[in-house]
Amino acid sequence: MGERLKWLRAAANEILEGARKAIDSLDLDQVEKMINKILEARDRKIFIIGMGRSGFVARAFTLRLMNLGFNVYFIGETVTPAVDKGDLLIAISGSGITKMVLTASETAKQIGAYIIAVTSRPDSPLGQLADHVVVVKGRTKIAVQENYLARQLSGEREPLTPLGTMFENNCMIFLDSLIVELMYRLQATEMELWKRHATIE
Repeated sequence: MGERLKWLRAAANEILEGARKAIDSLDLDQVEKMINKILEARDRKIFIIGMGRSGFVARAFTLRLMNLGFNVYFIGETVTPAVDKGDLLIAISGSGITKMVLTASETAKQIGAYIIAVTSRPDSPLGQLADHVVVVKGRTKIAVQENYLARQLSGEREPLTPLGTMFENNCMIFLDSLIVELMYRLQATEMELWKRHATIE
């Protein structure tokens, strides 16, 4: 009958190992600059954008920045205000080619906002457009298409996790960890975050 839940356990191990490798491969100078830009934007507006599963990651990051007291908005919500010159936009896209992310980033840059891209592909259109890029490694949905034939010819097995799962998981871990770094730099306690947490839910 085989090992119970064989594929679940194998996929979980692949996800955990992939996340560890992604965090270990972060360019700390890139991350430090991102942190400084977020801290510099405390008196301005911060906008976050991501689509699909990256959008869920972006929403979670938006929530935690709000808990820390930042004036932060997820692009696409009806209560999102206008972007002004000097504001910060953080765009999350593993592939760096997601149309709505690119459109929003281009518009914000034309207005004079500073753009940070969190992506696996620094040479992508989003990476080239951004003022600063943080590379979070992980297989994206584009890599599925680009690398399929090469893997077939080499006999390399397909990754167990589908589409962009690895990037999205790695990005969630990276951004949650970045929140903890911000907490310590701002000397914010968990109780302070709790005070800003939703009371109607």
